[in-house]
Amino acid sequence: MLKNVVTILFIIVSVLITIIILMQQGKDAGLGSISGQVSDTYWARNKGRSKEGILGRLTAVLVVLFFLFAAILNIGSF
Repeated sequence: MLKNVVTILFIIVSVLITIIILMQQGKDAGLGSISGQVSDTYWARNKGRSKEGILGRLTAVLVVLFFLFAAILNIGSF
């Protein structure tokens, strides 16, 4: 019973990770990085509160859950 619940959660987390990663934009540095300029714009300072920042944190949380569920399922397979 518990193994079935963890398996379903594992599948849901896997699908969510795929969707969240596909929603993220590429990490293009832009033309400012060619000359070594540091980007100190409003966007760079507030990136954590932006859509990309939220998606990045959500990805990290889901990846931790993914590995946790994978470890639980592996331990339960003995």
